[in-house]
Amino acid sequence: MDLKENIRVIEGFPKAGISFKDVTTLLQDKKAFKYTIDKIAECLKDKKIDKIVGPEARGFLFGAPLAYALGVGFVPVRKKGKLPYETVSEKYDLEYGNDELEMHKDSIKPGERVAIVDDLLATGGTTCSVVNLIEKLGGEVVSLNFVVELTDLKGRDKLEGYDISSIVEYNI
Repeated sequence: MDLKENIRVIEGFPKAGISFKDVTTLLQDKKAFKYTIDKIAECLKDKKIDKIVGPEARGFLFGAPLAYALGVGFVPVRKKGKLPYETVSEKYDLEYGNDELEMHKDSIKPGERVAIVDDLLATGGTTCSVVNLIEKLGGEVVSLNFVVELTDLKGRDKLEGYDISSIVEYNI
């Protein structure tokens, strides 16, 4: 299946010069959504994953059903101030700004094998911060999984040494 047919591209969003890859159209198509979850699940099935971590917000949309499909736990990573319990936090740069993410301190146990799942790999800033959060808590990041990768932004370079997979690639 060619998922590019199910991903809407919006030029100039959220600001001029950005070519936004909108996966909401993929989520709306039951066959494309199922294909996406099955494809990532196939990649992870033999990696002995304990938990899936999904960054806010689109990482929730792919990570939670993937955790269900694999029979493992799901951990949401939220923007600063959104989680009700004690957290660890990490600042990061976006391709068009900066932000801070948090995770509950008790969400990952030392030695747990973790896969990060998100909709998009761009500059790698978000994913680097999520990796740092997991590793602060003693987790082992065994796989980084994305629906879309913007190859020209070279996010993989920031994540050297990690197992990375993406389903669809775009040159921007």
